[in-house]
Amino acid sequence: MTVTTEAARAAGLVAPRARTTATRPRGVSLALRTLGPIALIAAWQISSATGVLTPDVLASPGQVLQAVRELWGNGQLTDALSTSLTRAALGLLFGAGTGLVLGVVTGFFRLGDELLDSAIQVLRTVPFLALVPLFMVWFGITETAKVALIGVATSFPMYVSASGGVRNTDRKLVEAMRSFGLSRWAVVREVVLPGALPALLSGLRLSMTLSVIALIAAEEINSTEGIGYLMAQAQNFSRTDVLAVCILIYGLLGLAADGAVRVLERVLMPWRPVGARPGAGR
Repeated sequence: MTVTTEAARAAGLVAPRARTTATRPRGVSLALRTLGPIALIAAWQISSATGVLTPDVLASPGQVLQAVRELWGNGQLTDALSTSLTRAALGLLFGAGTGLVLGVVTGFFRLGDELLDSAIQVLRTVPFLALVPLFMVWFGITETAKVALIGVATSFPMYVSASGGVRNTDRKLVEAMRSFGLSRWAVVREVVLPGALPALLSGLRLSMTLSVIALIAAEEINSTEGIGYLMAQAQNFSRTDVLAVCILIYGLLGLAADGAVRVLERVLMPWRPVGARPGAGR
């Protein structure tokens, strides 16, 4: 060992140093994460106070808070939230469920892959917004059209993730379980789905994000209730404060969806550090 070390030194090499990862207190990390939003609100308030942003362009944060109190007080905000959340949840349930089933079928069964995958890949390339006129012809201006649009938008991310995750399942493990007499459904339930769990949660995160985007598009279809209806009314009366409230609500819904998936990751995959990534702790 000594001879080797001396030879390395003679060659101009240095002993490698082990890289240590600095840990940061959770409170400090949380404070750093909130700095960005606080800076944005501060810049917004300063721009409004100095006249850079006039109320007809964008209401000030104080006016937006007043609009929240007004909408909450007369019950409009709670009714709109309830309607929009119901639409998003139904569409996500239908779309993510369909994508999961199709992904397992095409990823696990060769016949399913040969029969379904090419057709699904063709449909996946069609932007879901292009389906709005067709859905209006099929379903009219009804809740079904809105839920179906959200369902279509959320089905393909889950399908791609589920299909890929199932295909990457250890085939030797699957064959071993089959040799012990497990049925196909038992193998899917006990081996394939747990193995594909990281991919499934990634697909769920994408689907939940898309459900909010599709909700915005769906509520633009002559809605008579929901956050989209509030936005349409605010646009007619040039209420930038209400428009800002609705936009912030859409943003918070997306943030809540992402947080829900993170909680699921912690519950279903306790061995996997949430948010860990190469170079974390820098």
